[in-house]
Amino acid sequence: MSAALPEASPPLPSLFVRVFLPFALGYYLSYLMRTVNAVISPDLTRELGLGAADLGLLTSTYFFAFGLAQIPVGIALDRYGPRRVEGVLLLMTALGAALFALGETLPALATARGLIGLGVSACLMAGLKGFSQWFPRERLASMTGYIMSCGALGAVTASAPLEAALPFIGWRGAFWCVAALALVASALILFTLPERPLPGGGGDLQDALRGVLEVMGARRFWSFVGQSAFFTGGFMALQGLWAVPWLMHVNGYTRAVAADHLFWLNLGMLAGQLSIGAWAGRLARHGVTPLRLMQAGLFCTMLVEALMIADLGPTRALWWALGLGSATGAQMYGVVAGLFPLHLTGRVTTSINLMAFVGAFAVQWGLGGLLDSLRAATGMGMDASLRIAFMILLGAQVLGFIPLARAGRYRPWQAG
Repeated sequence: MSAALPEASPPLPSLFVRVFLPFALGYYLSYLMRTVNAVISPDLTRELGLGAADLGLLTSTYFFAFGLAQIPVGIALDRYGPRRVEGVLLLMTALGAALFALGETLPALATARGLIGLGVSACLMAGLKGFSQWFPRERLASMTGYIMSCGALGAVTASAPLEAALPFIGWRGAFWCVAALALVASALILFTLPERPLPGGGGDLQDALRGVLEVMGARRFWSFVGQSAFFTGGFMALQGLWAVPWLMHVNGYTRAVAADHLFWLNLGMLAGQLSIGAWAGRLARHGVTPLRLMQAGLFCTMLVEALMIADLGPTRALWWALGLGSATGAQMYGVVAGLFPLHLTGRVTTSINLMAFVGAFAVQWGLGGLLDSLRAATGMGMDASLRIAFMILLGAQVLGFIPLARAGRYRPWQAG
């Protein structure tokens, strides 16, 4: 199967406007919703009287619903294409954001956040599927970096800018804004995105599930699962909730100062994604493949986390470096997809993304439960409990890095 674009393909500037920008807006909203609770958590805690485990559960319902949707989303993307799947799901995002803005109880808010997670569950994967249809394979690493930078921009928005806007619009007003943007993104995708025949898109549900089993039964797939769960998922759990409690309780900052450090974390991730988008092609030509880039970046991420736990080094610079190193983990999607046939792209990327969101859900909720248990059983303070919890996460990342370090033995799939 040739990776070259057919002659009928629009020129690259047109593809950028009609294909990249609509997906970029969707992923911006996805990441904004993923991380927004980190800044509004004090307001939610005050209004609802939540404990750490309750707050972790409320926030992680996004990840739970998102993760449950991944396999069905992968099948749908390969069968129906990214335009239909993403356009419809973003309507669900708008509904979930509106219900969250209206919510008054923990069950209502948790349900609405789960609906948001379901609605944005295809944002990145639909973009990657669309890119694989419309852009040459050699540009996919850069396109991944660029769309991930849009997600990073969403995370940046959900830090200091959101904290500055909360006194004027409140957290409910912020969710009404998200509902409106989700409607705009859905309309752009449904009415401007070009269509393209889907390779391998036929067959029945049994054929679709057989493709999922082919992916999940491959040893090369499982080499990336630990990295997906504990690096990508762990980073999402920190960025989306536990970074601000760490900064407030361990470093003793106010919420405004903590939000400023979260802003620098997200700026680091944005810088990393933009750099990857701009330099991925040049680095690959010099032997620095996306896999090697990811291995180096995540190894540095573990070193930065160890310095943070040990309270060594300038705090703002460490959080910026954590975002920079973690940005390399996004290359996982392209690397794993490249090990399988093109018609399985949707199922490959959503399967590995499922592992990331299982990890994010487990880490985000698990850290909350662990913190409550440590404080109740030992009388330990929040700062000491957070250090122990972060040390456990770092240990899990070390274990997940071992198979990733050996993943270079797998060769990319070649069309026969």
